[in-house]
Amino acid sequence: MREIEIDKVTVHLGVGESGQRLLNAENILLEITHQKNVRTLSKSRIPTFGIKLGEPIGCKVTLRGEKAYTFLDAAIAAIDRKIYASQFDATGNVSFGIEEHTDFPNMSYDPDIGIFGMDVCVSLKRPGYRVSRRRIQQRKISHKHRLTAKDTCPWMRDRYNLEVLE
Repeated sequence: MREIEIDKVTVHLGVGESGQRLLNAENILLEITHQKNVRTLSKSRIPTFGIKLGEPIGCKVTLRGEKAYTFLDAAIAAIDRKIYASQFDATGNVSFGIEEHTDFPNMSYDPDIGIFGMDVCVSLKRPGYRVSRRRIQQRKISHKHRLTAKDTCPWMRDRYNLEVLE
């Protein structure tokens, strides 16, 4: 019950505008993750950038199970196996950015498409976390069982051969 596992990996690709550029971003995300994505909508109106309320401006994918582990292997290789300790939050999750989609294997630069960066958020958990989320007989997780950055940082270092920078 003390082992750490990946709950989900969320990959977000923000474009800032709708149209052909968003379609290109969706195709790239589909090609990298091998899973259909969902469009993200703007939550506010920003007239200086020409963004309207409710306009699609990005796309995201949530990966679980074996797809999450496979994608995370490729994503960590794309960032040269280096991560900062400040990228771990208090509950043990980790987030990092990938500057160019061309860092992934089998992805090449196409001048018609351009270059897209993406955000990767990794949610980690221990077995038994479902108790705090279920509808019937929902309970709290004890402090001993909760994840912290002190728990997940060495786990990521050992599992993915990461260099954690201070």
